[in-house]
Amino acid sequence: MNLSNFFNSYMMGMYVAQAFSHSLIAALIVDRAIQTWKITDPAIRQRFSLIVMVFPIFSFPLYQMINPERSSIFFRLEALFDINRWLNIELWGKVPLNLLFTIMLVCTALIFLLQEMIPIVRHIVMSKEFETEKDEEEGQYEHPVIDEVLADFCGKKPHISLIDDDELIIFSTTGKNPVIFLSTGLMETLSTDETRTAIAHELAHIARSKRPLLVVIYIIRVLMFFNPVVLVEFRRIVQEEEKICDDIAVLLTGKQDALAETLKKFSRKIEKPGLSVVKNLSEVSASLEDYSHSVHLQGRINRLESGPIQNTGGAWIRFLLTLSAIAVINYFIV
Repeated sequence: MNLSNFFNSYMMGMYVAQAFSHSLIAALIVDRAIQTWKITDPAIRQRFSLIVMVFPIFSFPLYQMINPERSSIFFRLEALFDINRWLNIELWGKVPLNLLFTIMLVCTALIFLLQEMIPIVRHIVMSKEFETEKDEEEGQYEHPVIDEVLADFCGKKPHISLIDDDELIIFSTTGKNPVIFLSTGLMETLSTDETRTAIAHELAHIARSKRPLLVVIYIIRVLMFFNPVVLVEFRRIVQEEEKICDDIAVLLTGKQDALAETLKKFSRKIEKPGLSVVKNLSEVSASLEDYSHSVHLQGRINRLESGPIQNTGGAWIRFLLTLSAIAVINYFIV
């Protein structure tokens, strides 16, 4: 396949190239808007990040409907940026830039498949298996600390299942009958208040997983599987989701300090990447993943320890101004 011809093809090639360009411009503008307006509320930051994910899906066909001549050579000559001109450049006179661009897209697709799609499928399968096991069980798991913790929560109590493991483990499965899994190591390490905040955090995930918006976000992520900018922005949205659930846990328990201490104990369990020789690519990926997770945990801890959480809400005018700027600028990016 001639890559130059592909990226100049009217639908698929242009769509892929412009989706990348438009998401990159959107990400730069969104980052600048968040910094300029000092937006700290994770729910609002998440909303801004959604622009970067959603906009490139519709931008190319929308612009073509507005102006069918937008892809012509005459429009490109006066455009702010023409990605195809850059993709046709040959580095050192030998390596075409469109080849490197294609490799980047393929690597992004592989990362999506290995680190996101397969784990999501596994999680869905696990949820169904655990729901089946739960239906066959009778009653709630009995544990004095768990009983004390659940006594504070109103409404339907979640099903709790203990895992016999010395590591600190807590996660939840969603679906018709969600389950929160705790390890024996976690129960032995955390205090009652810390256990309460950990369970409250998982309750927040369960509650928010039922929102249609979350399903839409995942569908968008699948559609933009090749886009490295969307990959980064999706992970930012996931990180903001953790902070939102932190806020809900604090609201449910009133134990902000206890949640910070809980996260500190999880942070200590993550080994920092060392200077030893790495044997293969999977070890590099695992080390980077652990380091990224550790940095994110420390950010959540610092946020909880900085004082009372203040989520302002609103900011719709700034959101619309940012979206308008992205729409106008990207019209001239082809």
